[in-house]
Amino acid sequence: MRRILIVGASIGGPTLAYWLRRYGFEVTVVERAPGLRPGGQAIDVRGPAIEVVRRMGVLEEVRRRSTDLRGMSVVGRNGEELSTTTDRTASGGDVAGPDVEILRDDLAEILAGAGEAEYLFGDAIASLDQDADEVRVVFESGTRRTFDLVVGADGVHSSTRRLVFGPEEDYLRHLGSYLAVWTVPNFLGLDRWEVVYPMSGDHWGAMVMSVRGNREARAYVGFDAEAPPAAFQPSDVGEQKRLVAKWFADAGWELPRLLKYMEDAPDFHFDAMAQIHLDAWSRGRVALVGDAGYCGSPASGQGTSMALVGAYVLAGELAQADGDHVAAFAAYERELRGYVAGNQALALVNQAQRRNQEEAGETALPENPREVVDAYTLKDY
Repeated sequence: MRRILIVGASIGGPTLAYWLRRYGFEVTVVERAPGLRPGGQAIDVRGPAIEVVRRMGVLEEVRRRSTDLRGMSVVGRNGEELSTTTDRTASGGDVAGPDVEILRDDLAEILAGAGEAEYLFGDAIASLDQDADEVRVVFESGTRRTFDLVVGADGVHSSTRRLVFGPEEDYLRHLGSYLAVWTVPNFLGLDRWEVVYPMSGDHWGAMVMSVRGNREARAYVGFDAEAPPAAFQPSDVGEQKRLVAKWFADAGWELPRLLKYMEDAPDFHFDAMAQIHLDAWSRGRVALVGDAGYCGSPASGQGTSMALVGAYVLAGELAQADGDHVAAFAAYERELRGYVAGNQALALVNQAQRRNQEEAGETALPENPREVVDAYTLKDY
């Protein structure tokens, strides 16, 4: 049980590769993109995930490359400042707290550079076939290889999950919202600061935050739409941009300029706010980690932490079981189910609070999911 293929090179994939290599496994990571993917939103490393990156020896680098925000302002349609805070950021982070906010692509670069593994960029799994002894993989490049185990760390729209567990619609729960993010120049002259423009109705509004020492900025827009992704969300990036531009065509503040920058943004990302729920995170010799198995959605603010912790636990259980995948996969789920459930419930609470919905009280949610999440302690292996 030494040869393991990991699908996806964002957060969970490189973290899992690091720990598996440390425990003596042979690791290959395949990534559809030609290299580490650029762009994405600012993400948070929180709670036990801080300890994971510390044990990897990269916490200092993660802190050095954090967004280092000092606070945020809320503005009106004409740019008038409505409020200012230096205590928290728009994502709910405590400016003076131990959590770290960092760009997704910066964290992915740090994690991939932390250990040694074989990386296959510009390729993907076309098909796989497993039996009691091995997993036979055919890549889109035509290459055929055999592995002892395969782990899907390829995000909410995981192709690994689709190949092994079935169609996405069986596991995806749409939360009724969409989010877009892209890089823009720091044309507002922000100094480690973010500006939020709230809107009414189906529009959340927009946000701009300075990043990378104020050399650039990231723009966000969000809106509510109950239509599920399969019926509403185009797969073509150009069509996605046109959809966002149409949705915010009459918005105020700096939206016209932001939408203009969006037209040529090479790192534009648009997706539904959704969760993934499965009864089991493994099937035979194939397992899932992070968003592929238990996406909490950006509404939780915990997706990155779940991927980091999940990768650490999965690798640890495989090492502790001496590669016995049946025992390891079962232990992996026992260890993480409560933590994941708390994080996913937290997303629903955050969504309800953001919308100030009366119907939130009609939704059955675990009591105090934040307490469940905060109580989780990282296991030693």
